[in-house]
Amino acid sequence: MGEKQEWYLEYEIVINRPGLLGDISSLLGMLSINIVTINGVDQGRRGLLLLANNRYQIERLEPILQTMETIKVIKLREPTLRDRLAVRHGRYIQRDADDRKTFRFIRDEIGLLVDFMSEIFKEEGHKLIGIRGMPRVGKTESLVAASVSANKRWVFISSTLLKQTIRNQLIEGEYNENNVYIMDGAVSSKASNERHWSLIRELMRLPAVKVVEHPDIFVQNTEYTMEDFDYIIELKNELDEEITYESVNRHHFLTGSDFGGFDF
Repeated sequence: MGEKQEWYLEYEIVINRPGLLGDISSLLGMLSINIVTINGVDQGRRGLLLLANNRYQIERLEPILQTMETIKVIKLREPTLRDRLAVRHGRYIQRDADDRKTFRFIRDEIGLLVDFMSEIFKEEGHKLIGIRGMPRVGKTESLVAASVSANKRWVFISSTLLKQTIRNQLIEGEYNENNVYIMDGAVSSKASNERHWSLIRELMRLPAVKVVEHPDIFVQNTEYTMEDFDYIIELKNELDEEITYESVNRHHFLTGSDFGGFDF
């Protein structure tokens, strides 16, 4: 027998009657399909992470579900990262309809954001992630928490977390494909130091995770473009908050004035 495979089932409740979930659980049991996790993922929708012995079990399940008048099947597929997190947290991550690599979060969803980034950080190879947001919304803190969750070491290349940091070089142990390299696009863009930019270009060639805060400012001042990013994350205090770079630049100017910069 082959290795068991996970599937994601999402359905909308058409007629919410007592025992509906029991009926579906019994059906899955008769087909020898196990339920791994179950949760509400939207108003009136339920998501299930299933474990099947083979694809044939799912092919038998789907037409039976389609005949049920009490539910409407929305998705039955191999689970994506968004599917897994939706079942885990009880809600879907919002994704831009036009730019499918842009994902949106509000501050109240930082736990979901950390989980999302942690799963991305665990993937092997090159990943370039941009994160947008106003000052003090929790971008850097979320990146550090996601690194801890993914069991990765984080390395600041440029930052204003404690004081303005602009790195010109790394020590030997900091060159590691298992590290997460964090850069602040606004801070780096102010740096005229060619050694700093040489380090950034070197890291861009390393098959590791790189995260750029304020990616829009970063691409304005470098040869990189938004097409180079694998994911764009937006973190806002509220859904309708506008991210304005005038405020971002002012914050970084004041941070640099208050604390001063230092090089390595």
